[in-house]
Amino acid sequence: MKTEFEVIRPDEGSSFRILHNVVLPELFRWQFHYHPEYEIVCVFNGSGRRHVGMHLSHYEDGDLVFIGPNVPHSGFGQEAVGPHEEIVVQLKENLLGEHFLEMPEMKAVKRLFERSHFGICFHGETKIYVKQRLKKLLGLPPFERLMELVNILQILATTSESTLLNTEGIKLEVSPKDELRLNKILKYVEENYQKPIDIQEIASITHLTVPSFCHYFKKMMNITFTDFVNRYRVNQACRLLSTDKSITDIGYESGFGNVAYFNRVFKTHKQQNPSEYRKALQK
Repeated sequence: MKTEFEVIRPDEGSSFRILHNVVLPELFRWQFHYHPEYEIVCVFNGSGRRHVGMHLSHYEDGDLVFIGPNVPHSGFGQEAVGPHEEIVVQLKENLLGEHFLEMPEMKAVKRLFERSHFGICFHGETKIYVKQRLKKLLGLPPFERLMELVNILQILATTSESTLLNTEGIKLEVSPKDELRLNKILKYVEENYQKPIDIQEIASITHLTVPSFCHYFKKMMNITFTDFVNRYRVNQACRLLSTDKSITDIGYESGFGNVAYFNRVFKTHKQQNPSEYRKALQK
């Protein structure tokens, strides 16, 4: 199974990233991937497949999992029944500064972070309570949101209602140099995806020749750079398809040169054309 490296950037004006996804299971991205951030995954209802490290199982009545850095996992919408709603929080170890986990008040949280390399599943009253706290997190202003996240980490760190998913920790190593280089690439794509991408320019940014850049990117991400850009553009288009903009305008705004190519690439990635995807969202 291919394991993709995912580059993650914090939300605007925030030190971490929070995602709220409500999608049909067949539209969910479930590829096996890893990233250097810690991750809380909260599925609110229903059943589906949980794949973290070497652990593979099914959850019922939602799920709550804490995953450590570079632990490979797939999206929890795989094999889900009914509409899939989840909140995902992605954060770095230095959430509150370089020595965050060395503070005496963070002793329990530090232990939680250490155990997360095994993947941790939470159940019982803890799962119910933290689900409510994560929903609350969405509506808070930045400072209160950060403090609430620290409170949630403390709850997860001190509960006894948890199970390790892997008997032995499993993670993939990414060097700081590679992480820095991949972040540069993502930043370039974020800023330039709406126009033709200059492969020569992005190769020079990473101090590589074009052939070396293409080889490096495929090795790190398990997809070609062109496929990565197309996937990024398709994801932008998915966001715009929830608006009233025309499909033609969405295609151009997402960086596709013509509507026919937009439809073809979109269907390749989503197994639906943009019109069908929009209808599914409306339902």
